[in-house]
Amino acid sequence: MRLQTDTRRAQLLELGMDLFAGRSYDDIAIDDLAAAAGISKGLLYHYFRGKREFYVESIRASSLRLRRLSEPDPKLPPVARLRAAIDAHLNYVQEHGPAYAAIYRSGIAVAPEVNDILEEHRAVIARYFLRNLGVARPRPVLRAALRAWIAMVEGASLDWIAHPSLPRDQLRELMIAGYVAMLAKALELDPKALPQSLLKAAAAAS
Repeated sequence: MRLQTDTRRAQLLELGMDLFAGRSYDDIAIDDLAAAAGISKGLLYHYFRGKREFYVESIRASSLRLRRLSEPDPKLPPVARLRAAIDAHLNYVQEHGPAYAAIYRSGIAVAPEVNDILEEHRAVIARYFLRNLGVARPRPVLRAALRAWIAMVEGASLDWIAHPSLPRDQLRELMIAGYVAMLAKALELDPKALPQSLLKAAAAAS
């Protein structure tokens, strides 16, 4: 029974993000959500206390899904990990563009809790890359460089959703180049920020 409940809740969250991506939050009533899910309003309240919680939890589920998809594969060489992680991110953006744009452009305005979800997401992504770099405790310049690069990826993704004429491969290479450039500058500013061998390998392969 618990498995069925969890499965049903996950299905509702996926449906919820699609609905909220297609229409503004204020234009959707709890009756609309229940009707789209094919369940009664009472059953929807069994899973969520209201529309706001449904919205926030839909965003949380989307964040967790993107994290799982874009987690670098430790079996790959460092540069290949980066390329594969960015490809996974772009796959998600390509498939769920309206939802991604809704989360990053208006999510916080609808529910301030969304900011905590996004900040947690960014922190997890930063930890992914620190682990790949073999850095347990980042020095300030490296932490700032990674956060700046994550912001670049978010901004470029939103621009690509709005202006999809940019070829996907070119966008991926821009993101890779931005990553390498950020790390190079971090190393220049603080030679102890990360192993130089890793940066040289990344620069040679990019």
